[in-house]
Amino acid sequence: MSNVLMSGLIVGLLTASTVFAAGAVKTYTENEFLDKFSGKAKTVIFEKLGEPAKKELSVKPTNASAMVGGKDVDDGKSKKVKVEMWYYKNIVKYDPKHTYKETEITFVNDHVLNIAFFNNK
Repeated sequence: MSNVLMSGLIVGLLTASTVFAAGAVKTYTENEFLDKFSGKAKTVIFEKLGEPAKKELSVKPTNASAMVGGKDVDDGKSKKVKVEMWYYKNIVKYDPKHTYKETEITFVNDHVLNIAFFNNK
């Protein structure tokens, strides 16, 4: 009976440590992050990094056409562009002991176009 109890205790400890490790956030160096995620699809980012801390959609300003020389650049022939920004906290290191406060991933039509790291937002 003590072998069964000991086995159960070991399995329980291994399961608890696995769950704890899964909850830990992986950090990347700047180059690792850029190499791993540049140009990737939104689904890949979500699978690897999970839900972002914040999401924003880009919206065309009301008076934008007037700012482009008075011409309406939407001729009806071009496809709509969807721009979305996802923000993650403390996942990219700039030195061995410190992470950027925020990482911004900009998607254009559901693929990464730009990645930026911030400490001042």
